[in-house]
Amino acid sequence: MSKKILVWFRNDLRLHDNEMLVEAIAKSDSILPVYILDPRSFCETKYGTLKTGNIRAQFILESVLGLRNALKQIGGNLLIAEGNPEDIIPQLVQEYEITEVYHHREVAREETHVSTLVENALWKLRVNLKHFIGHTLYNKEDLPFPIKDIPDAFNQFKKKIERDSIIKPCFAAPDRINVAEVIDWGILSSLEDLNLLPQQKDQRADFEFAGGEAEGLAHLQKVIVAMQQAATTKNLILASKLSAWLAMGSLSPRKVYWEIIKMEGVPNTKAMFNHILLGLLWRDYFRFMFKKYGNTFFSPDGFGSQGLVDIANEQDNFYKWKNAQTGFAVVDAVMTELNQTGFISNIARQTAALYLINNLEVSWIFGAAYFEEKLIDYNPASNWGNWANVAGVGNDQKSKSVFDLDKNIKNLDPKGNYALTWAS
Repeated sequence: MSKKILVWFRNDLRLHDNEMLVEAIAKSDSILPVYILDPRSFCETKYGTLKTGNIRAQFILESVLGLRNALKQIGGNLLIAEGNPEDIIPQLVQEYEITEVYHHREVAREETHVSTLVENALWKLRVNLKHFIGHTLYNKEDLPFPIKDIPDAFNQFKKKIERDSIIKPCFAAPDRINVAEVIDWGILSSLEDLNLLPQQKDQRADFEFAGGEAEGLAHLQKVIVAMQQAATTKNLILASKLSAWLAMGSLSPRKVYWEIIKMEGVPNTKAMFNHILLGLLWRDYFRFMFKKYGNTFFSPDGFGSQGLVDIANEQDNFYKWKNAQTGFAVVDAVMTELNQTGFISNIARQTAALYLINNLEVSWIFGAAYFEEKLIDYNPASNWGNWANVAGVGNDQKSKSVFDLDKNIKNLDPKGNYALTWAS
């Protein structure tokens, strides 16, 4: 009997640096690559927001089709289904006589819960669900400390990990693949099928995201070229905008690292190099913090106690904030850009969060939920971890006083041009 492995893709939509895929190919006669569009990812939350808004939904659909096209180019395909993975995967296991299922482990509660449901369903069929890790720059087993002893302070984490850990090389993308015989590989739903409307392009946007591994790799090369140009012109660039492809797993953080490391030492590129590396380390930090502390990040009081909440006006203030109607020009500009494009800079995110929490006295939970809907580069650990930090209820309680709204506004919009551009 031939060995067939079902490869369940989630937020890992790439061929390059994908240990799960490489091992599945090596240990099987054929594989069944599968992507499942889970309707729970598109439902309404208890905060009155959507789990996934139209901009990120479009990016997800593009990323899935990008993976299918990449697999086709090496002789394979991607089976696309819609429904609950814990129902669909056991059916596929039985239909195609699958011997094992591979997937990447997640860290947030809803994603890990789905994994558990799938694992329990497979256990009844005596089929193993094998977990892989592939979302971080540093592998968990290469850390200089066990998860429970990871320093809570980011600077300590950064110092120790850079000193005592290594970043492994990337796995090569397969150039040939043997897949199971499938009559119907499935059709991917459209935005309309998900009850979402396409976002009209805003002419004020200086960048347009397109999902998929090929697009992510192409953008990474554009960032490298921009760094090279900065080296000759001394023109500093800092907004790499790689985060959306990293969030979908269309780009591997290790791939980003090993590409930009080639620029280390080139004159005038150090600031950009350090900026990208710092972003990758923050991503790792929050994922590992979620592994360490679990669901505490989703609690309003988190690791401390959230400040004043104006219960009587909370919903009204939240409405004004998310619809860019606060009357505070810079904050309204930030929210307009977010609503129109799905992307804002890190300092813009902090500015909007500080205003919602401290000035409007709305629970930070509502802001985090709204960013979950709107951000094209949303991932649970970074989003909820950052919001908890800004609210002063993060796991590093010493960082409570580092955020300053006035200072942020001066850095974000020193001459008022930003507020003018994005006036709603």
